[in-house]
Amino acid sequence: MRSDVFFSMIKKSSQVCSFLLGLGCLLIVSCNQNDPSSSNDKVYSFNDVAPILYAKCSTCHRPGSGAPFNLITYADIKRHLLTSQLAINERLMPPWPADTTFSRFRDEKVMTIEQINIINTWIRQGAPEGPIENLPPVPELREGSFFGKPDLVIRSSKPFVIKGNNLDNFIMMKIPYELPADTFIRAIEIIPDNKKLVHHINGHLVQYEWNAKSNTYTGAEYVNSEAISKRQAYETLNLANDDGTYPLLTPSVTNYLPGVETAIYPKGIGGYRVRKKGVLLLDNIHYGPTPIDTADQTTFNIFFSPTPPVRPTYELIVGTGGIAPVSPPLIIPPNQVKTFTSRYRLPQTISLLTINPHMHLLGASFKAYAITASQDTIRIINIPKWDFRWQYFYTFPKMKIIPAGSEIITEGLFDNTENNPLNPFHPPRQISEREGSMRTTDEMFQLICTYLPYKSGDENISLENEKFPQH
Repeated sequence: MRSDVFFSMIKKSSQVCSFLLGLGCLLIVSCNQNDPSSSNDKVYSFNDVAPILYAKCSTCHRPGSGAPFNLITYADIKRHLLTSQLAINERLMPPWPADTTFSRFRDEKVMTIEQINIINTWIRQGAPEGPIENLPPVPELREGSFFGKPDLVIRSSKPFVIKGNNLDNFIMMKIPYELPADTFIRAIEIIPDNKKLVHHINGHLVQYEWNAKSNTYTGAEYVNSEAISKRQAYETLNLANDDGTYPLLTPSVTNYLPGVETAIYPKGIGGYRVRKKGVLLLDNIHYGPTPIDTADQTTFNIFFSPTPPVRPTYELIVGTGGIAPVSPPLIIPPNQVKTFTSRYRLPQTISLLTINPHMHLLGASFKAYAITASQDTIRIINIPKWDFRWQYFYTFPKMKIIPAGSEIITEGLFDNTENNPLNPFHPPRQISEREGSMRTTDEMFQLICTYLPYKSGDENISLENEKFPQH
């Protein structure tokens, strides 16, 4: 992306924010005047507001996270009172793009009308602190992890330097590790160092027999994955065994996109067997464009499991690079708003655990559902206003069963006009998949599904409250 385009985007975003701020202030006054709770006699204090903040805000607005400020103490919220109120009333925060009237998910970051009314009334009353002895306990917010203390933390030996040339960077990187013994991994959590530029990370495990590889640390630590073939990259990284053969590779053990929190499932579901000598292979890391030199040294938190996985999970991709093509081909002409679909008929009944819709900067809306053989509709997800910054892994409260013969249908709306403030080109240009390119300035349209082959009783298994790996 050219620097003039980049700064043009910043200018447009600033203009939009200024407009929203002015509009938001009027809406706050209006909201307070029409707030039904503002007429009752109850006087609220920080004791009433704190539980809402802890549940909906503090998990991100805390030390060590990418949020711009903390929302934990009374001093925190007082310091950012009007900003927080504006974001809450405008439904900008907490960020949750999925439509909760269409389908429900675990850990939804959505405030109820009642919670918003409590906050507005408390602010109207002067935002009193109240007696501090009655404050609820602050939840455990561990710096550097959303789950708890990891069993193993690994990262590259040094930061990767990102040049300020306004170009995307695609890197294949290896991070060797050695464990005391073979074990099982329940989850690998990715904590980006440079959250503004890490667009996505896909991680695989390369596992060596103990005597097959004398030194996993030889070879390059990273390569430009766009400059050479995958085989050349493997050779440069020296991933082969000492005899030239290649070791076992376990694909897609961890992934990251903006806003993603690693999905944790009940014991026995998901996870991987891991040998004591291996490499976390990051194929690939995508860094977005930047006008200034910067760096990244992402952390990978590994949580072990004392028992092997009973039911390994599987991945299905509908759309770009997946099992079903995009129709019509994903080409968005300039100055057009265009809809695309992708369809896939399931050969077997599956138990759907987690989904990840994915689009880039031209994305406007995303919807996915299934039509069964008996023409019933199973709602999967609806995102009426696509937000490139928040691409969650959405996990269902219970496994969602999709019967064999059902057709999974995805519908994506793309806006390639000047009305789209995130459009990377001014004037707009034709944008497409461009032979599988993952560049931010090209486009993708995917629904990534994590599932299990169906077993009787899956529909009754709760996926709630699986936030912290248990050992």
